[in-house]
Amino acid sequence: MKKRIASKKTGSPQKKKKVRLSPVAEINRRKEWRFELPLRAIIEGKLPHGKKFKESTTVENISSGGAYFCLDSGLIVGSKLNLVLDLPKKLAKDRKLKLFLGGITVRLEEPDKKAKKQGVAVRFNKQFKFIAEGKTKKAS
Repeated sequence: MKKRIASKKTGSPQKKKKVRLSPVAEINRRKEWRFELPLRAIIEGKLPHGKKFKESTTVENISSGGAYFCLDSGLIVGSKLNLVLDLPKKLAKDRKLKLFLGGITVRLEEPDKKAKKQGVAVRFNKQFKFIAEGKTKKAS
């Protein structure tokens, strides 16, 4: 029977090995595919002090779970937003369709020094609607 020798703990912390990834290898922890699909959008919501706002922007990327865009408005994490996206005619069989989505801000980035716009990441709630242009209804 062999004895196991327990390692002795020393007073100095042990150094952890750093894992280096090659420039080609990237870790993507997202659950959904993210598409860099610039879509015109209207964002509506309330500012932290309760004032309503409505702002035009371009969605930089989008997935089934959320989107990223920039705003001037000065939101906080947890803000509820409504997004109205203009869908490209190619995706809508040559019709003018809008996609209404509700969501909540989950991440904010520092405002860009040049444009002074804040990066906003939104996680969508489950409700959405496709509306033909001319009809307007909000997602909740």
